[in-house]
This record gives sequence, structure tokens and C-alpha cells, in this order.
Amino acid sequence: MNRSGVLLLVLLVVLMISPSAYAEPYLPQITIGLEEVEGPEQVSTGIQLLLLLTVLSLAPSILVLMTSFTRIIVVLSFVRSALATHQMPPNQVLVGLALFLTVFIMAPVWQAVYADAWIPYSEGQISQEEAFERAGEPVREFLLKHTREKDLALFLDYTGHEQVDNPEDIPLYVLVPAFAISELKTAFQIGFAIYLPFIIIDMVVASTLMSMGMLMLPPMMISLPFKVLLFVLVDGWHLVVKSLLLSFN
Repeated sequence: MNRSGVLLLVLLVVLMISPSAYAEPYLPQITIGLEEVEGPEQVSTGIQLLLLLTVLSLAPSILVLMTSFTRIIVVLSFVRSALATHQMPPNQVLVGLALFLTVFIMAPVWQAVYADAWIPYSEGQISQEEAFERAGEPVREFLLKHTREKDLALFLDYTGHEQVDNPEDIPLYVLVPAFAISELKTAFQIGFAIYLPFIIIDMVVASTLMSMGMLMLPPMMISLPFKVLLFVLVDGWHLVVKSLLLSFN
């Protein structure tokens, strides 16, 4: 054994027989309590922090229900189901594409919120309440533009709210669910139009196999290449994305 090995062995023996090696580890004490604040600004800061955490926890719901994300992800899911490609494209690809399309479609709304509300508020020209009101105007306009009157009347009647003449008087808790079910209806209408040509291909392939006596051969196995070929020849992803973008004009 060389000199370095001997020194290492001696060091290990010293550590093992040292009393400090058997000492209990030090654990810091953590205490949680309520203390008296020194001024109202501390209460305001705490409330703002609590509201910020609440908004962050509700951010996924806000993204899904108050933007174009719902319509886009439902239509893309219909495309994959109509092609019968199971997990192709993967869920990560569909969600990522839906997110980027949502950012692209909602960009004018967010730019209006940034220009009309955030910049004046950050420069001290308007108060916080006025900034919230200005920020809600472009979002409310977008929601009203793509909400059906029938869906809006449903929630207004259910809540017992009187009929409003000015769209600005519609409460946000009424407008958001009405917008959500309107988006679902529009998405299913687009999905039905996407399904039709692929159903025709399945019917043609199934009838051809039956006429040839190939009853044991699954029609989906034969129709899948034809559906993928048709989707590629017509540039299907371009048409689907184009139809989605035009549906928000």
C-alpha cells in the first residue's frame, strides 16, 4: 500500500472513533406564526401576493376557456381521430401547435391590452382599477364576437339576470361559460366537416373488401394508407390551420 492509501486509511479510522462522528445532526427550527404588521402597505402587499398566486393557479383554466385554445385543440383532435392514426401526431405536438396558434390568434387582443392598459399603468397615468377596466375591454370584445346569442341568453336566464342592451353590462362569469360552449359547438361543426371525406374512404374500402370476400381483413388497415395519402395530397394541415384562422375573423 502506498503512502496516500495509508493516510486515507488513518483518516477514516480517526473519523470513526471520533466522538463528533456520533453526534446528532443539527436540524434548524422552523416556526410559522402570525405577527402584527407595522403598516397598511404590508397588508396590501400580502393581498397582492395572494391574488397573484390565485391567478397563476387559474392560468390554465383562463387559457382554455377565454382564448381560442379550446376550438383549436378540439379540431386538431378530430383530425387525428378521422385519420385513425392513434397517437400520431403525439399529444405534445398537438398541444404545442394549439398553443402557438392560440398565441398567434390572440396576439392583437394582448397587444391592445398591453398598449391601452399596461403601458399607461406602468407610467403612472392611470390607476389600478382603470387599468383592469381597460384590459378587460379587448378581451370582452373578443369573447362577445365569438359567443352565440342563444348560449349567452341561456346563462343570463339561469342566473335571473335582466336582459341587457349594452354588451358591457354582461357579467364576466356569464360571458365565459357561454363563450366556452359556443367554441365547443363551432369546433364540433368543423370536426364533422373534416370527418366526412374519411368516412367515405372507409365505406368504399369496406364495401370493396366485402365484394371480394375478404371479410376477415380489417377495413381500417386498408383504408389508413389511402386516408393518409389523401390528407397529404390536399395539404391537409394547411387547410385545417387555414380554416381555423378564418373561423376567428
